[in-house]
Amino acid sequence: MTAETTLEGNLQNNDLFKNAANEELQAEEKVFQWTKQWYPMAVVEYLDPSRPHRMQLLGKDIVLWRDGSGQWRCFEDACPHRLVPLSEGRVEADGTLLCAYHAWRFDGQGNCVSIPQSKDEQTAAKNCENPKSCAVVYPTQERQGLLWVWAEAGEIAKVESQLQTPRIVAELEDNSGSVVKSAWNFRDLPYGWDYFMENVSDPAHVPVSHHGIIGDRYKDAKYYDMIPVRPISTQDGFAFEIQPTQGDTVQAIHDFQPPCYMKIAATSKDGGQLILALYATPTRPGWCRHIGCQVFIKNPQGKKPQGLSFFGLPLPIWLTHVLASLFLHQDMVFLHYQETIIAQKRQGKWLNAVYTPNPQDKMVIALRRWLESRAGGGIPWAAEAIPQGEQDKQKLFDVWTTHTQNCTVCQNALKNINRLTLLAYVAAAVCLFIAVIVDARFVAVQAALSKSLFTLPPVGFWLALAGSILLAVLGYQLKRFSRLFYFYKFEHAYNH
Repeated sequence: MTAETTLEGNLQNNDLFKNAANEELQAEEKVFQWTKQWYPMAVVEYLDPSRPHRMQLLGKDIVLWRDGSGQWRCFEDACPHRLVPLSEGRVEADGTLLCAYHAWRFDGQGNCVSIPQSKDEQTAAKNCENPKSCAVVYPTQERQGLLWVWAEAGEIAKVESQLQTPRIVAELEDNSGSVVKSAWNFRDLPYGWDYFMENVSDPAHVPVSHHGIIGDRYKDAKYYDMIPVRPISTQDGFAFEIQPTQGDTVQAIHDFQPPCYMKIAATSKDGGQLILALYATPTRPGWCRHIGCQVFIKNPQGKKPQGLSFFGLPLPIWLTHVLASLFLHQDMVFLHYQETIIAQKRQGKWLNAVYTPNPQDKMVIALRRWLESRAGGGIPWAAEAIPQGEQDKQKLFDVWTTHTQNCTVCQNALKNINRLTLLAYVAAAVCLFIAVIVDARFVAVQAALSKSLFTLPPVGFWLALAGSILLAVLGYQLKRFSRLFYFYKFEHAYNH
């Protein structure tokens, strides 16, 4: 590519920002309201209903729990009594949430139903009727296996939330049998919502960052253009199409639907379609919660399209979760530090801090344009803080805190792997003991027959010894594999 072409591309990309201020003056849509939205916070089947779960949304501390009616609820994570975290409490047998500090109890609507240290029942009832005794409640709903939380609390928020539909995956509403969904995955990621959305707006990075899993950094980093197919809208986002496509793909569209959904749809020559449904919920500055799945739409002949690398295989849910680190950490090592670097270097608009001469950056620029001119410039955090780069890689690549501790599927899988590990070691010890016994008996027989003691042991000894070694190796490998539930370090320098 010549310097003239590079300059022309850079000017074209800068033009995306040039008239943003004038367009905003003419726009009829209101500024995007971050708090008046539905956000996916958890995969319902992975939650433990017997206990409360502490989470964050837009910098607010919240607690998710399931009440006696079987509905998942969301409260502010603070007991109205002395503001201690309700997430440290208990879900009682009667379906109430108990604050474990002074045993106040709350029903699913946030009403305080028990203050046991009151003078008498009449006093307790009077105190419970006081609105100050109520928990702060956020509206919730379950759709497509996800627990959605409205980002504002109170009666007005309850009414407003009923007038708006979450950004669900429309294709999953099809019950014809032509749509197949993979299991949901989730992870708390140590970089912000905007950097997640930047990353998934940028297909050019895929064969490079994910070398060895998807594509080859030396062969597949090729030129393409990104063509707008849906203009920028304050409330509905925008979409771009990749042209030209590669391989068997005839159409590839990246569709951003605020506040949290990126739909990546690739249609193949035979008519099948693979959709990556990617959500990012802003939890706190410098962090977001990613929830995603693959959606397979069969072609007219009923053939299911190929999935994303080995994640398209029919793997157990827990194995899909634990192997996700191999993919997610390839991006994480860039995006976590990129956020800090840009925060240090940025002065004014985002485009002034970067150099984006190629058309592959068009959608990233559109995202930043939408964020700056239509969404208030950024997320209105409840408690503003500047994210700092994590220097301890042990914390950066932590899997237990960001996933396993909140996933009952992976916790159960880990227990089973630990049991198999112990069983393998015990069986190895038993086989070794048998080998010793067989050898000792053989030596005793040889001595009784006055034969040479240097004769090779019998086949049974070697079989038992080989079994002991194989079982010990199996136990060791299972132990190594179980570490993926806790930690997975990735270095691009070693990804050959």
